[in-house]
Amino acid sequence: MAGKSRIGRVYLVGAGPGDPKLLTLRGKECLEQADVVLYDYLANPALLSHAPPQAERIYVGRRGRGQYQPQETTNRMLVERARQGQIVVRLKGGDPFVFGRGGEEAEALAAAGVLFEVVPGVTAAVAAPAYAGIPVTHRTMASTVTFVTGHEDPDKSTTALEWPRLASSHGTLVFLMGMKNLPSIVSNLIGEGRPSTTPVALIRWGTRAAQRTVVGTLADIVEKAQQAKLEPPTVVVVGEVVKLREQLNWFERRPLFGKRVLMTRAKEQAGELAGLLADAGAEPIEGATIQIVEPKDWALVDRAIDELGRYDWVIFTSVNGVVQFMKRLQMCGHDARRFAGRRICCIGPRTAEELATYGLTADVVPAEYQAEGVLESLAASDLSRAHILIPRAEVARAILPEELRARGAVVDVVSVYRTEVPRDSVESWKQLLLEREIDSVTFTSSSTVRNFIELVGGEAQARGLLQSVAVACIGPITAQTARDAGLSVVILPNENTIPALVEAMAGYFGTGVSVAAAPAP
Repeated sequence: MAGKSRIGRVYLVGAGPGDPKLLTLRGKECLEQADVVLYDYLANPALLSHAPPQAERIYVGRRGRGQYQPQETTNRMLVERARQGQIVVRLKGGDPFVFGRGGEEAEALAAAGVLFEVVPGVTAAVAAPAYAGIPVTHRTMASTVTFVTGHEDPDKSTTALEWPRLASSHGTLVFLMGMKNLPSIVSNLIGEGRPSTTPVALIRWGTRAAQRTVVGTLADIVEKAQQAKLEPPTVVVVGEVVKLREQLNWFERRPLFGKRVLMTRAKEQAGELAGLLADAGAEPIEGATIQIVEPKDWALVDRAIDELGRYDWVIFTSVNGVVQFMKRLQMCGHDARRFAGRRICCIGPRTAEELATYGLTADVVPAEYQAEGVLESLAASDLSRAHILIPRAEVARAILPEELRARGAVVDVVSVYRTEVPRDSVESWKQLLLEREIDSVTFTSSSTVRNFIELVGGEAQARGLLQSVAVACIGPITAQTARDAGLSVVILPNENTIPALVEAMAGYFGTGVSVAAAPAP
């Protein structure tokens, strides 16, 4: 936290148009050192995860419709927090200096003698059309582009917009915050001589999975907007370049475009799944039903580390098992050399990849990524009197150690982590399910299924919430747990991996046909 002698500073950070991956590297750096973040309606809330957990997050939202706090209040808050010695990030949608009132905030900071820095962002004026397949300039169609406010200061006595010049321009016009005044914009352009056949595109929530695009002409775009019930935030693009959308519409053709997917795996593990879902056009929603915590006692793990040389095999059954065991190994003053002479089996390629980050290569990775697959992959090995170590979760299936012991092996199972049920963010994603705002939910372990059911209040409640939601399970064991609870599993990949899960989801939503690697019992 800020000390008394610390000099405060304000970063006016452009949050970009909505896609969280369009945040600049500098913007991310600023967020990572923030004591307090003031964010608005257009800044994607996902960006707040870059701020430290203890950082204060304050919503100072501004919308195209409805009430919002005066700009002076925000200005005053920025100055006061900086004077308290805090690092303040003002996270603003798009670019702070492109119709974002960042200039006014910078003026207030300068007048107060507060140190500040402006971090430019990707403006929606360019990004939203690009994600809709519309280049704002084109060598044969538009050599100029004009950014225009669609919402002038209501206290002005007269307009500052030069409608005759705008109407006579042969380039592209991009209106920001223009939905409320769309009829006036159209009327002014046509009235000043712009042909009524001029193409127009309306892009709502550009660059997000919720993006929606309506195309028409000046003659009919107001009616089409009313039929589509479009509301802010919407970018209005006027010009011949709109015709290129039919050919260049790349984003909205992604297989999972527009789908909202609830991810129930631990927050620490959700990165890969979230990234693949976003790449496929979906909007990933964090709804962790598992929290990874340390075991209550490290004694057995520490003894296994001290005696690692007596084991013939070490079997890792999850990425978490690798991370937690190797972290403890290093805390005990050891490194990968401790594994010299040991053979290692990893339950799947992702677990083997994690192991490789520590300089270790798995000797065995089964074709079937579950306990049965491990047993089959070791079938040819003589395990009689072999000493085997399995670092894993406190609660896990018993089949692997039991079967290995049945083959004559001496098996030690040590708990390197526990899973708990997090309850801090339940209401937010539960509300989305109640409002039918979720298209699919992913379960990546039996624990995620059981914990989800517990968090929503029981099996009956879970069935009700997921009645119209496509349930996707990473493998047959997880799917069976879901089916035993009465859930209908419609997506099941051919292999137990995150990439295969996302591929199966894309196949399901592309065809509307259930995708399952094995029939339900």
